[in-house]
Parts: sequence; C-alpha cells; structure tokens
Amino acid sequence: MTEDLSPAERYAAARKRAAEQATALADFREMYDFGLDPFQIEACQALETGKGVLVAAPTGSGKTIVGEFAVHLALQQGKKCFYTTPIKALSNQKYADLAKRYGADKVGLLTGDNSVNADAPVVVMTTEVLRNMLYAGSQTLLGLGYVVMDEVHYLSDRFRGAVWEEVIIHLPESVTLVSLSATVSNAEEFGDWLDTVRGDTEVIVSEHRPVPLFQHVLAGRRMYDLFEEGEGRKKAVNPDLTRMARMEASRSYNPRDRRKGKMVREADRERERRQRSRIWTPGRPEVIERLDSEGLLPAITFIFSRAACEAAVQQCLYAGLRLNDEEARARVREIVEERTAAIPDEDLHVLGYFEWLEGLERGIAAHHAGMLPTFKEVVEELFVRGLVKAVFATETLALGINMPARSVILEKLVKWNGEQHADITPGEYTQLTGRAGRRGIDVEGHAVVLWQRGFSPEHLAGLAGTRTYPLRSSFKPSYNMAVNLVEQFGRHRSRELLETSFAQFQADKSVVGISRQVQRNEEGLDGYKASMTCHLGDFEEYARLRRELKDRETDLAKQGAAQRRAAAAAALEKLKPGDVIHVPSGKFAGLALVLDPGLPAGRSNGHRGFEQHDGPRPLVLTAERQVKRLASIDFPVPVEALERMRIPKSFNARSPQSRRDLASALRTKAGHIVPDRHRKGRAAAADDREITRLRAELRAHPCHGCDEREDHARWAERYYRLRRDTQQLERRIEGRTNTIARTFDRIVALLTEMDYLRGDEVTQNGKRLARLYGELDLLASECLRDGVWEGLSPAELAACVSALVFEARAADDALAPKLPSGKAKAALGEMVRIWGRLDALEEEFKISQTEGVGQREPDLGFAWAAHQWASGKGLDEVLREADMPAGDFVRWCKQVIDVLGQIAAAAPAVSGAGGGDTVAKNARKAVDALRRGVVAYSSVG
Repeated sequence: MTEDLSPAERYAAARKRAAEQATALADFREMYDFGLDPFQIEACQALETGKGVLVAAPTGSGKTIVGEFAVHLALQQGKKCFYTTPIKALSNQKYADLAKRYGADKVGLLTGDNSVNADAPVVVMTTEVLRNMLYAGSQTLLGLGYVVMDEVHYLSDRFRGAVWEEVIIHLPESVTLVSLSATVSNAEEFGDWLDTVRGDTEVIVSEHRPVPLFQHVLAGRRMYDLFEEGEGRKKAVNPDLTRMARMEASRSYNPRDRRKGKMVREADRERERRQRSRIWTPGRPEVIERLDSEGLLPAITFIFSRAACEAAVQQCLYAGLRLNDEEARARVREIVEERTAAIPDEDLHVLGYFEWLEGLERGIAAHHAGMLPTFKEVVEELFVRGLVKAVFATETLALGINMPARSVILEKLVKWNGEQHADITPGEYTQLTGRAGRRGIDVEGHAVVLWQRGFSPEHLAGLAGTRTYPLRSSFKPSYNMAVNLVEQFGRHRSRELLETSFAQFQADKSVVGISRQVQRNEEGLDGYKASMTCHLGDFEEYARLRRELKDRETDLAKQGAAQRRAAAAAALEKLKPGDVIHVPSGKFAGLALVLDPGLPAGRSNGHRGFEQHDGPRPLVLTAERQVKRLASIDFPVPVEALERMRIPKSFNARSPQSRRDLASALRTKAGHIVPDRHRKGRAAAADDREITRLRAELRAHPCHGCDEREDHARWAERYYRLRRDTQQLERRIEGRTNTIARTFDRIVALLTEMDYLRGDEVTQNGKRLARLYGELDLLASECLRDGVWEGLSPAELAACVSALVFEARAADDALAPKLPSGKAKAALGEMVRIWGRLDALEEEFKISQTEGVGQREPDLGFAWAAHQWASGKGLDEVLREADMPAGDFVRWCKQVIDVLGQIAAAAPAVSGAGGGDTVAKNARKAVDALRRGVVAYSSVG
C-alpha cells in the first residue's frame, strides 16, 4: 500500500515508474490488451539492455512475445530484424501476424517457395534461408540488428539441426540473438554455450503453464483422473487406475485356455464378463461424442499414422457425427470455397475435395503431411475460428503451428520412429499435450489418453510428470559447409570455428568428469606402485611375467574348451533317429533314444523368424518316458551311439502309452550297457613352450624368493586392473575430443583429393559446390562437373534432380521404381555410378554415413512422377501412377524446385563448359514446368 510507504520510498517508487514508462518495453506493452507474464518482462528487459536471451517455456506460454519485442526494438532503432522459423507453414503464419501488427510495407517473407518484400526491415524466413545468406555474404545482412530463432530446440533434429548451429556460430557479433525454445532440461547448458559463442546471454526458464493441464484416462464409459487429488508437489496415481491395470494383468480367462486343456471355473468367467463390461478402448466417434457432451471440444487427437487419421474422419462421418449447426456449416463452405477457388474442378475431384468438405462442414478434419498444403491451411484456419472442433493429426502438428485446443487425445503411447515401434518420450508427450488449453479462452486444458490392453498408469504418470527433454546437438560438418568455411576463413580458422559448436561443447563437457576420474586413477596407480615395491628387485617386471603366464594359460584353456565343444557338436551331427545314446550330464542324464537329431549349427526359420542355434538339439526319449529337446550344454563331451533301435511308425510322442512302451523296449535293449568313461586328454599347457619359458623366467627372477611376494602380488594385481580401467577412460576421452575437427579434416582431405580445395584456396569446382546445399551436395556437384545432365530436356532434368532429394517412406525391399526412358534413364544410371565412386572414396577417407556425414545412395522413386508432371501430364494421372498422397507429391516437387534453383545458379560455374549455361537454362525451365497447378497453390498469410 502506498500509504504505508515513507516519503523517500514513495519518491523512489515514482522514479522507478517514470523510468519504466520511458523504456521501449512500456511502449510495447501498450500494444497488447493483456498484461505480460514475469518471464516475458524479464526477457524483454534483458533484450533492451543489449543482452541476447534464451527463453525456454512450455508450448502456448507466449514466448513469441519476446521475439515480437525484438522486432519492436529493431524498428525503433532503425535496424533490421530477421525472424526465423523451422517450417514454411510457421513462417507464413508469423508473416501474417507481423504484417497485421506493423503493416505489410515493413514486413517481408523469404522461404523456398515465396519471396515477398525481401528488403523490408523485418523479414520472416526459414532457418536454411538465413544460413545460405550468411555463406553467400548477402547484402541483405547489412544493418541487421536482431535475429529471432523460433523453436531453437530444432537443433536436436538429426536431419536439419546443424543449420541452427551454423547460423548461431556465423552470425556477425553485432547481431543480438533471441532464442525461443520449448521447455528443455539443459537450458542452462545451452545458455552457457550461447554465452561462449554469442557473448552475454540471459537464460530465462519458465515451467509455468498459463492454462493448467489436467491428465485423464478414458476407459470404457468412464473418464478417470490420472492423479488423485491431494496436497504437495508429489502427485499419487489414481488408485482406481492401478487396480484396473492389476485386474487386467491377472485375468485368468482366455478363450484359448479351453484348447490347452485347462479348466476354467464359472466364477472366473463371470468376473471376466463383469470386468470387460467396465473396461474397453472406446471407438473414435465415441470419444469425440463423450468429449462434446462434457464440453471438452475443440480437441486434437494424435494418431501416429496418416492413413489412420483419414480413417478416423470416415469413421466419424459413418457414425453420423455432426458438431456444427447450419450457420457454422454455411460459414465453413463459404471459407473453403474462397480458399480453394484457384484449384480447377478436375483437380478437386482427384484431391478428394468433396469428402474433405463434408467432414469440415460437420466440424471434423484430418491434418498430416500427406495433405495438400492449401487443405492443411484451411483446416488450421477453421480450427482456430472454432468451426472445426475435432482434428485427427499426426505428431507433425505439434511442431510449432499455432493451433491450440481445449483437449488433446492420445490413442497410444507408442509410435513408429522409422525403425521400430517405440514408446514416446517424456519430451514428445510434453510437446503433444502442450497444445491443450487456449490462453485467454480456456480456464484449464485436458490431456486424455485412451485405455489400451497392457496399459500402465505408472508409465503414463512418469511421462506426464517428467520434464526431461534434453537438447542434444546433431551438428556434423558437410562438404558444402567445408568449402564455404574454407573460402571465408581458411582451414585453420574454420577448424577453430567448428570447435566452438554446441556438439563439441557437449562432448568436451562430458569429458571433464572422465578426466577427473583419470586423474584420481593415476593418483591411485602411484599408491599401488609404491605398495608393490620389493627390496630384492623390480616387482613390476615380475608381476608382468606372472600376468603373461596367467593370460597364456587362460588362452590355452579357452582353446581347449572350444575344441571340446566343436568335437561334441560334430558327434551330435552324426546321430540318426533310432540311435541309443548315454546323455553325459544335465537334468536328463542317462539312457536315451534319439527320435530326431535336430538342426545343425547356424540359422533356421522358426515361428519367431530366423533363430540362431549353437549346435544340434536332438529330440530324445529318456528311459524315464520323457520326450525332451536337449541342448549342446547337455553334451560337454562327444557322444556315440551305443545301440540301434527301430522306432515304430505308430509311435506318438504325445501319447503316454506310446512313450511307456518304447521306453520299456529301450531299457530292455540297452539297460545293461555301461557307457565308456570319457578320458580327459593331456592338457595343452603341459607341452606349451611359451608357458615353459615363462615359468623358468619367473623362478629365476630375484623377487620369486621374497617372503612378502604374495602380498606384493596382490597390490600388483590391483595396479594392473586400475591401469586397464584408466586406459579405457583415456580412449573414451580421445574419442570425444576434437571429434568435429577430426571429421572436418577427413572431409577436407577428400575434397583436396578431388580438386575442390588446394590448401586454403577454393577451386572453381569448390565454388560450384559452395552453391549446392542438400544431403547429396557433392553428388550434384560431380554430376555438373562430368556433364551428366548436358543435353537433357527440362522434364528429364527434373527427373534426375528428384533422385537427389527424394527418400521413399517404404522399406528398402520395395519394387524397382518406374523410370523415364531415353536420356533420363541413362543419366540416372550414371548418377548411381558416380555415387558408387564417391562411396568408395568416403570409405577410403573414413567418412561414415552412420555419423551423419557422407552421401546416401540416390533414390530414383520419384523420377517418373517428376518427369510426368514436368511434361505437363494431369494431376489425376500422375498421382495414380506415383501411388502417392497429394501432400507428399507437392512437398517433393517443391524440394526438387529448390535444388533446381541451386543448380541454375551453380551450373554456369562449370569451368570452361559452354554447356553449363544450357543446364542452367533447362533448370529454370524445369522449375517453371513443375511450378503449376497444385504445386503452385501456396498461400501467404
């Protein structure tokens, strides 16, 4: 209260208010009709004092306000601000927001598809565009004061993450960096690195969600809270869920039990029926109806499959679900028709427009990467306007698009990661559920997980309660990066720059702890060495002889054991059905009759796929009437047939009577035979010259006669064990130190061999490579160098360039792709041959694709579609032959267009080749041929 303050305190408070009102932040706050949160104010104040900032806060918390304040400061100071985003859709969205606030004349947009007002003081762009500007030394960078990197946690992305680090490292020192990130558990570590490479950086971390999130599990007809209400930060899992999971796990009734001959009590069946009536996984329409009845729509249901998203919409339509009234339906139709007016009617039929529109009118839609970008943008707009209330989406929707909901539904906690079905991580769960709760609209957000068989409430509670989402660098040098760095800074300075990467920073930090351990170990080694000192001679030398003797004896013992196993396996392979043997050891030792000799060592195709066997596994009948499959462990020594018996054709191993009769015959036939005892051969060590020599040297050593010899030996054993551990730690340090620089050295060596670099000089070939960005940059450069694309038509060139960008979603064993005939087919074949040559060179220079460096094999799967589209074929025909969703087709076309643009810029740099101009012209023509119809429909704003 002001009345309670002294005059001096009131004066100080008034001065503070006056000072605050004179700041840029005060002007900025007046532009918004809501107050700023403490973390936003703290970040903005740091920016105004000239510091860089890293803001890590939950999705939907409003961290972009800090980015917008950087825009405000730039305009106020007469400087430029670049606002970078990871995806084009987010760039479009941000461009629309800023243009609305500051005016279209002050805001520009630069993505691979669009260039709008590129010289404006504020430009929104994808991160790759800024990286390319930095390497090209673009004039647009003049006067740049601020760079906002939205979704900076993308630098963990193993495919594109390196771009973020390249920008952060190479931005001029005068530029203030604003980094906006999701909640990460190592924000301080990332902030320390930014401090190192960018100067004074304030780290602001906010865990607070402006809209509280409640976690639920939907099982059957009932929605359960995941956590029970209680005091304190540690939340307890709802005991009802725990009890249900325990009951499900202990279900005794299984329909197959009857076939197994088990008796199931009627009471168990009744309990099972009661249980099943309470717990089941509700269907998709049922879930939406349930949330609608409880007022929890709009909702986003995350399903980790595009096909399943489309199927979910159809299921809701078939169920007669309607979430919009007539007025909303009319408004939806009006907006959709306006946004899709440019698409011809014949294309609308191909794109499934009318089915899509039917869903939208009912308030239901899918959202995934396979959809046409225009369709996705319409879904996003209708959802934000509240005209679509249920969206079924893949996880790509969680990546930055401003599309908050009241509720988020997760069908499963498992997703396909490209290699296998894996549990989603706490970081992924936080990212997905972060969409729940719209600031300024909802009082609370809701995350709903559907009950599935084998559901674990504890596992879900772990996901919901964990904030472990560490930022891990995915930075790796590339060929393009190497030539650009050498051209700008020279080899030595480039190497130093790469050593400042976050990847090396993290590696070096992890080395610190290991280095301390090595230091402690070395101190321990000095102590052990002193304790094993002997007055009679060099005990270290004596201990070495003892160790060499022990190692030699161990090696010979292993060799002997391996030989015995091999002899036993060879003997088992000679067995035949009807042989009577004596099983030497194990649970079934004694007399046995071979029914089936089993498989030889190696792989076999079993019911679980291919299985590995370490030797034959004979099926035998023992004298005690048991039929068992034995293992090699039951035969430590070779076994021979003692007798032969005929196995009746009527013998049935499952019949107790058959077993009894044959076991009786076995005892009668061979029960009196006493097997030969296996005699152990002479030990190999007894005749080994090396062991004899070592034993003689030991006996002759002065320390052999020491009274405290065994005491010294114990210290020596500790010394050698600790030294071995220390050497392993040192190897780990060596593997982690200078890893980025060593990879850079190998890349530079290969580029020097191929005449792209000569010391610090970048050759004409290198200058061409510097203009080619992408995973197959070196392959593209070699194709230009060798004139592979000379004489190709624009459509044929588009087909060849598609192999540089396309990667099939299907498995490697898919059918051979259809290829265009003539020159294009020959050129594609030549591209694969050049890749083979590069692959061999990379192996020679130890450049490994497993480390994220190197050239993958070109994928020809999109060549036919690119050729047909560039040749003017209709959308219906191209999509049908390509067997590909429209969204994927558009995305790949745009990537091909992007690389064709690079080739058009790089081709004239082909030394002494008049043909370079032809390739450049045809590349530009190919761009025009591809950028038509659905590929050209990309809205801005």
